[in-house]
Amino acid sequence: MGARMAVVGVFAAGACLFAAPAWADPVVPNIVPTGADIPGVPDRTSISFRVDGLGLEWGTPNDTESRSGLSMVKLYIVDYALRHGDRSDQDRQLSERMIRYSDDSAAGELAAKYPNAIDATAAEYGLPATRAGDTWGSSYTSSADLTKFLDAKVRTDPSSPILGWMRDASPVAADGTQQNWGTARLPGVVGSKWGWSDFGPQDTASASYGPGFTVAAHTHGSPADQTADVLGALTGSVLGIHPPFPVPATGSARH
Repeated sequence: MGARMAVVGVFAAGACLFAAPAWADPVVPNIVPTGADIPGVPDRTSISFRVDGLGLEWGTPNDTESRSGLSMVKLYIVDYALRHGDRSDQDRQLSERMIRYSDDSAAGELAAKYPNAIDATAAEYGLPATRAGDTWGSSYTSSADLTKFLDAKVRTDPSSPILGWMRDASPVAADGTQQNWGTARLPGVVGSKWGWSDFGPQDTASASYGPGFTVAAHTHGSPADQTADVLGALTGSVLGIHPPFPVPATGSARH
């Protein structure tokens, strides 16, 4: 990732979301180079944080580690289907279910229709830790790849339905899981996507965007573990130290 940066503050929450360029008249955050990672993040969690449009990013030492993609790879499948698919109403309906409700059956249908979607998206956006598995559910990605992908969407495709569906994500997923942990709990978050394991040891992931930033996390642990690690690392060191403007006390109003 290059030099590590601790980003103190984010762009003003409430900035015009879908303006062109991606964020109109941003408030430049106070940037403090640390030369080291913010302490206190357990190895179980990888975190990546980007400031849109300024080329600034921060991450844990393991943020480029290729981990189970969980339902986060639905973002890549949907992006491919919307931009390179047949533009059918069915594709759009399946895509919405995948992002808002994390619907696995919809993912199975769309992944079967576009079996190269994950690898093609990884090549297009330059996501080195992302690759398809034998099934969409056995694919891999990294926290850094997720923020790179979302940063590109926010900057170059701000009207993408993906961002709107993340903004309007259901509080309850198709399988009954509460979608309310991790990066979604950070101040200023506008939209989020979550992932989790249904079998074996607990694995959880989340990725979010807000005015001026994108953030993602993956935890070998529970939703509560991830929330604790993310809030402990970012609200205390990145988002919470004397921000130059007011930010909401909580994340998305839904959560």
